[in-house]
Amino acid sequence: MASTNSWTHEIESSVAAPRLFRAGVMDWHTLAPKLAPHIVASAHPVNGEGGIGSVRQFNFTSAMPFSVMKERLEFLDEEKCECKSTLIEGGGIGSAIETATSHIKVEPAANGGSVVKVDSTYKMLPGVEVNDEITKAKESVTAIFKAAEAYLIANPDAYN
Repeated sequence: MASTNSWTHEIESSVAAPRLFRAGVMDWHTLAPKLAPHIVASAHPVNGEGGIGSVRQFNFTSAMPFSVMKERLEFLDEEKCECKSTLIEGGGIGSAIETATSHIKVEPAANGGSVVKVDSTYKMLPGVEVNDEITKAKESVTAIFKAAEAYLIANPDAYN
C-alpha cells in the first residue's frame, strides 16, 4: 500500500523575501534556463498568466532523472510570499510518485534577508521505495534559491 510522506527544508538568504519569492518562485521558469542551463534546458508557461490554476513546464537536461515536469499553482499569496503547487506531469508522476505538492513560503528575517520554508508532501506508488530522493530534492531546492540569490545580489535592481 502506498503511503503519504513529507519533508521540510529551510534555506537562509541575505536577499529580502519579496525579491527572492518573485525571482526564485514566480519567475523561476524565466530565470532557470539562464542560471542553471546545465539542469534546465528550457521552461515556459503552458496555461494561465501566473495566477492560481496556471501551469508551467520545465524541460531538463540529462543531469536530471526525468526530462520534463509540469506543475500547477494551487494557492498564491504574493504579499505573504507564499504559494502551493502540485506536480501534474513528469518528475516521476506515474512511474514512482502518485501525487506530490510543494508549499513554499519566503519569510522576512531579522537581518533584512529571508528564510525560505519548503514543505513537500508526496505519495509514492505501491512498491516504490524512497532512497536518497529526499536528500536530492533538498539539494535541488537549495540550489534553486541560492542561484536566484546570487543573481539578485549581482543585479540589485532586478525584481524590486
